[in-house]
Amino acid sequence: MRFQVPQYIDVEDKIFGPLTFKQFLYLGGGVGICVVLFILLPTFIAIIASIPVAIFSAALAFFKVNEKPFIFMVEAFFNYMKNAKLYIWQKTERTAVPKTAAEREKPIEELYVPKLSDSKLKDLTWQLDIKENQNPVTGDEKQI
Repeated sequence: MRFQVPQYIDVEDKIFGPLTFKQFLYLGGGVGICVVLFILLPTFIAIIASIPVAIFSAALAFFKVNEKPFIFMVEAFFNYMKNAKLYIWQKTERTAVPKTAAEREKPIEELYVPKLSDSKLKDLTWQLDIKENQNPVTGDEKQI
């Protein structure tokens, strides 16, 4: 049996002439809002108010950003404005202040300061190299 595989699954069907159903709704809604503005407002103010509405409805219907419809950008904008923001700043270094009077009076020489190295990994590799040099392994004794 032969089956026909759909090839253009990412293209929406054209229902109203050259427009898809979503495009028709966006343009119809924009035209409807413009008509309401012309009925309720004086002509000059209605023209000024309907220009952004017409541009927005045309952008919803036809404009794509990175091959995605403009409505995704509008949705992302509203989600960004609705959700909490995370503000990150640079942390300032604080110096340790001794809490007790005894800690303040101790001279620096008496305080124990642990040995710190740049990297524990370097210390481990150095120790392994020293142990290998003390007990060299011959080719016969190598373990896998």
